[in-house]
Amino acid sequence: MLRLYDTRDRQVEPILPEGARSMRMYTCGPTVYRYAHVGNFRSYVLSDLIRRVSERQRVRVIACRNITDVGHLVDDAEIDPRGEDKVLAQARAEGRTGLEIARFYEAAFLSDTAALNIRPPEHSPRATETIDPMIEMIAKLIEKGHAYPTPDGSVFFDAASFPAYGEISGNRLDRLKPGHRVEGVDPRKRFHADWALWKPSEREMTWQTPWGRGFPGWHIECSAMSLLFLGERVDLHTGGIDLRFPHHEDERAQSDSTAGHEVVRHWVHGEHLLFDGRKMAKSTGNVVLLGDVTEAGLDPLAVRLALLEHRYRQQMNLTWDTLRAADRALRRWRSRVAEWSESPSRPMPADRVSRIEAAFDDDLDTPLALRLLRELERDDSVAPGARFEAFLHLDQILGLDLSIDIGRSASLPPGAAELLEQRLRARDAGDWAASDRLREELAVLGVRVSDTPDGQSWS
Repeated sequence: MLRLYDTRDRQVEPILPEGARSMRMYTCGPTVYRYAHVGNFRSYVLSDLIRRVSERQRVRVIACRNITDVGHLVDDAEIDPRGEDKVLAQARAEGRTGLEIARFYEAAFLSDTAALNIRPPEHSPRATETIDPMIEMIAKLIEKGHAYPTPDGSVFFDAASFPAYGEISGNRLDRLKPGHRVEGVDPRKRFHADWALWKPSEREMTWQTPWGRGFPGWHIECSAMSLLFLGERVDLHTGGIDLRFPHHEDERAQSDSTAGHEVVRHWVHGEHLLFDGRKMAKSTGNVVLLGDVTEAGLDPLAVRLALLEHRYRQQMNLTWDTLRAADRALRRWRSRVAEWSESPSRPMPADRVSRIEAAFDDDLDTPLALRLLRELERDDSVAPGARFEAFLHLDQILGLDLSIDIGRSASLPPGAAELLEQRLRARDAGDWAASDRLREELAVLGVRVSDTPDGQSWS
């Protein structure tokens, strides 16, 4: 049974009750105003990995991942309801409408997720197309005494009406202080920690409500879409660690206050990803897109493999060197699988496969799983046909397209594939003498090897 670290409970625990055969999972999706960078995709690979592991255990996963195309302000902590919407700010910069911007970057995001073998969710609602459920939810919160409208057309959530606030992040209401970036406390609020559910505006992308014309707050969007598409009992909610506060705290308060009970059973978060030791940002010039990876001649699934080299709740530092190493490992595994496919099929080594699957079950210990997989790769006492079956079986979880080279190695003479692999290992280890010797041995077999910026190639 899959066990994960629950951020709210502060411990690793089973995600589903014993015998459960289905799981409802919500993942906070992208705000579609720019290209997603490789760090953004860490949390989406996390939810995809959870799905794949669960489905291998014969659990049906109903997944929902939203599209935020309105309401996410450049600085969502500001009290000014006229603050810049990220989508509209980008629309102005590019000379397009907000919806044009949103649809363009949504399509780019979906293309990137496909390249990373992230399976599409059953539900992918857009905020702009789910406004009515948000309005209904806000009205219900007002009726229940958890929210209040103000004369200017704003609606705020009454944070004090939800005593359990802060259990996810540890930011309890009695320890919260007014934001340091604004002067004073918004006079419209009863309490400085209250947040806007609806914001008045006459700009582009606004809707008419009983409180006036405006747009929804970012946090209410996920609550409404989660309840609408997954119902009032959600097994698992995932997202990046930066969403714990205030987004997930606010979302939990809104959903639980609407339903009258705890809606989400488990909260699971992926840690930050650094690139070259720093947080990705335009100001530092280290934002890396998936397109940058492919332009460098690397397989996009090298990003997925590199992410799996670290546990999801450990901060990791990605570099171009680690991406190139992951690309070489990916190509080597595909070559080995293609080579093994030409041997007679044999049953998988059950004990070895069980140990790897157990690593996935244990809080997604992907580093251990990959280490055990490499041991199996090198163990020549296991028949090639058995390793072939094991790698393809486990690739249903890994999602690395390890079968893609099957049939392509038929033109290699006998023994050449093994020599090519040995040469890759020698170059990875910096053993240039062995690399040159293996190149000569391959030449004797009629295989010419060249080294390119993208790695070793042969003809």
